[in-house]
Amino acid sequence: MTRNEDLLTSSYDYELPPERIATEPVRPADHARLLVYDRKTDTIHHRIFRDFLEFLPPETEVFLNDTRVIRARLFGRKTSGGKIELLFNKPLGEDRYLAMIRGKVSPGTRLLFDQGLEAEVLELNPDGSRVVRFSLQGEVPDFETLVERFERIGHIPLPPYMQREDRSEDASDYQTLFAREAGAVAAPTASLHFTPELLERMEQRHPTHTLTLHVGAGTFKPVESEEILSHPMHSEYFRIPSEAAGRLRSDVPILAVGTTVTRSIEYFIRTGKSEGECDLFLHPGNPPRRVDMLLTNFHLPKSTLIMLVSAFIGRERTLELYREAIERDYRFYSYGDAMLIL
Repeated sequence: MTRNEDLLTSSYDYELPPERIATEPVRPADHARLLVYDRKTDTIHHRIFRDFLEFLPPETEVFLNDTRVIRARLFGRKTSGGKIELLFNKPLGEDRYLAMIRGKVSPGTRLLFDQGLEAEVLELNPDGSRVVRFSLQGEVPDFETLVERFERIGHIPLPPYMQREDRSEDASDYQTLFAREAGAVAAPTASLHFTPELLERMEQRHPTHTLTLHVGAGTFKPVESEEILSHPMHSEYFRIPSEAAGRLRSDVPILAVGTTVTRSIEYFIRTGKSEGECDLFLHPGNPPRRVDMLLTNFHLPKSTLIMLVSAFIGRERTLELYREAIERDYRFYSYGDAMLIL
């Protein structure tokens, strides 16, 4: 293995049969399959998700992401009558919001949605995103009011690779049990495997902390540059409460449930900031410094997420484990199975 190969986007590609993409969750959720990889012994175990507690050292402390997915997918029309689809991404401040819009728009275009919600296109960004300002019955709503209106008229923003429309059950399936802080447009998917019973068992055995990172649409953006370091990493709002930050400053072993938790913790360790915009890119050349164990799902080829997994165990080993998971019929992506890295 050479360092140059680790920097090439093409080095993180793999072939996934389409039937391995999960479009529905396993029920009950904690019966999803689990690939356990122990780095110290270089051993692999194939279990189910509810068994993961057996592998954690007793002194481990667990960190979860309490972000809540909002109904960020809106269907509307232009004042000229043309249909559009808007995917809300995140607030930018000063009543401006970042969004993706399917349909031809230009600055000044007004978009009309149900129940009195409107949006004006302010800017077109080179990456295809749009800056918009919302209004509700002629008034500029605050973020909380806007989210409430989204909940009435919007749709759960399922990842595009599921290739289906959202259904009523996705409102709970695509939301964690501990989702509290509204703002994500994608779920922290490793946490979708918890049942109330498993969560209670974990909390009885291990001190459990929450932080917030609002997962943005950029999490699905493929790395398109030839070299990974040329990729413009997306940023997402995060906040780590003071008690959780204190535990991160200690030397207790840490399990991060998900890539979003990992990025938040590692950004905090590098910068000392416990709130703001996290744009940390973890890869084999920038490995984790504080997170000891990772619980995660299986991620898209050539994505920053598979590069993050490679930061823990190396690119070649990551691809080997992915190949084994495919051979053993594991289910991939948001509603798919999980991997525990020890």
